[in-house]
Amino acid sequence: MRKFSKKEKLFMPNDRESLFADDWFKKGKKDLERAKLRAQENDLEDAAFHLQQAIEKYRKGYLLSKGWALQKIHDLEFLLDEALKYNPGLERFRLLCQGATGYYLAERYPFPIAEPKPEAIMENLADAEALIEMLLEENI
Repeated sequence: MRKFSKKEKLFMPNDRESLFADDWFKKGKKDLERAKLRAQENDLEDAAFHLQQAIEKYRKGYLLSKGWALQKIHDLEFLLDEALKYNPGLERFRLLCQGATGYYLAERYPFPIAEPKPEAIMENLADAEALIEMLLEENI
């Protein structure tokens, strides 16, 4: 078995993802910025994918801040159900979570579905920003 140098190990992912909410929020912020940029560039599929990723990362960060045990899952509706245990007001984002989970699946797997519509992406981005603001308010 090959041994890796110290320098090589610095660039290799470890087996564990961070359990710190702020780390997830930082990654989520980057994904949200990418989603906005891709939407402006009219790359709607990539915008939708990064939108889903942003919501997932902010939601996981929120849950980690509540003591939740990190799980490898991309289903935003499942993550919403977990978050509702701490804030029932998040229920108003269920449709956003359902739609954004669909974006993730459409980007990753060969489903014969239409590209997201620009107005839907823009509406989802606005809803995601409202969701993120609500999640961050509890973590200030």
